[in-house]
Amino acid sequence: MNWLDEVKKRSEQIVIETQEFLRIDSVLDESTVSESRPFGEGIATALEHLLTKGEKHNFFVKNIDGFAGVIEYGQGAESVGVLCHIDVVPAGDGWISPPFSAEVRNNQIYARGAIDNKGPTIAAFWALAIVKELQLPIHKRVRMIIGTDEESNWRCVDHYFKHEEMPTMGFAPDADFPIIHAEKGIMDVTFNWKERKDPTVSAIKVERFDAGERFNMVPGRAKVVIKGHRQQLDEIEVEYQSYLLEHQHNGQAEFKDHCLILSYDGISAHGSTPENGLNAGVYLAQFLLKFSFQQSANEFVQLINQYCDFTGEALQIAVSDDVSGALSMNAGLLQFKAGGEAKIGLNIRYPVTASGEACLSRLRQLAEEWNTDFEVQDHMEPNYVEKDHPLIQTLQGVYRRQTGEDPTLLAIGGGTYARSLTTGVAFGPMFPGREDVAHKKDEYIDIDDLLKMTALYAEAIYELAKG
Repeated sequence: MNWLDEVKKRSEQIVIETQEFLRIDSVLDESTVSESRPFGEGIATALEHLLTKGEKHNFFVKNIDGFAGVIEYGQGAESVGVLCHIDVVPAGDGWISPPFSAEVRNNQIYARGAIDNKGPTIAAFWALAIVKELQLPIHKRVRMIIGTDEESNWRCVDHYFKHEEMPTMGFAPDADFPIIHAEKGIMDVTFNWKERKDPTVSAIKVERFDAGERFNMVPGRAKVVIKGHRQQLDEIEVEYQSYLLEHQHNGQAEFKDHCLILSYDGISAHGSTPENGLNAGVYLAQFLLKFSFQQSANEFVQLINQYCDFTGEALQIAVSDDVSGALSMNAGLLQFKAGGEAKIGLNIRYPVTASGEACLSRLRQLAEEWNTDFEVQDHMEPNYVEKDHPLIQTLQGVYRRQTGEDPTLLAIGGGTYARSLTTGVAFGPMFPGREDVAHKKDEYIDIDDLLKMTALYAEAIYELAKG
């Protein structure tokens, strides 16, 4: 069977439905949370949209208390899981077209969530629909599990697996092709300083410092508010312009309410690849290091400069292995308020054979040395499926047949829903050589790629469910 031909027969509808889905703003919205909408109105709307689509295709559908959804086809005791998520990270600034307009340019659909993960979710949905429409014989149930909190705390899958079955095996279309069989352990941790009194009065004072919205995003913008005499602030503003010019970066300076407000424009990126971004908070702190503020602000700036690298070397937590490579670290949340209250939030991704507890032990030691509170906000153990497992072998066969390329096994620092399965891997949607635009401004999905991944998912579903 030529799976791509079957997809192309439905290509117009697939593109239209992808655009419709991407136009729903499904960012976590605490202001509209309710008992039936645990993550806010936008995410609930996106979930209902997809489940309604499942009903129209005569699939079995189920809304699991607003935390997750199920779209299922087939019969049998065993099940194949396809784990997707419909929540997206905040859009951020600087888009060419509105981030939820799903505008098509150069055969690409531009929208937040286009590649991570709403576009691939539609691809997986249509893959299942094609298997059903062709009436292909399968002997396992195929269960699309729709998550709603993947970009935050994974409360959706926690709730799902408390109430629903664990699939026999499965995949998540939420990373890279060919196949990701190893995902690093992931932890979000914070160092929190409570209100502190500064021993002396400083001529210039940091009122606020803010960078970052999520642990798993490289801060694309940072801002500091500095209070002091106008002459001193003028001197800082002049030096800031020189600093921006030296690094060839963008930023702004303005005076408001007797304060100097400096903004730094970095480059946002996924927290699993901090080296691909430009951490605005780190660069802004680097500039501030040359000045003397109140003691608590000085200590905050010094800590960022000394310890917030990509590798964890300065924290003495750097480690690597042959399967998944080196530990990576993203300083995703950097916050300070006058009075000494501060937070440094780190997203750490450690190799599959390394000890997460050893890393945490070192971080707790540092918290004691820094006289601050330490909290583990989230910790997900690594995921690893051996190369000779039937799941791996099946997906490798599908990829080789459809692309003619070597189905290399990959390891990543990203966390996909695959790790929530007893046996699961990530399978696409990013094809080799494509730019990684997840979590970046002007995120997009290439329409040809959208159709190709739909064909791959259709055959993968059929091959895994027919046995």
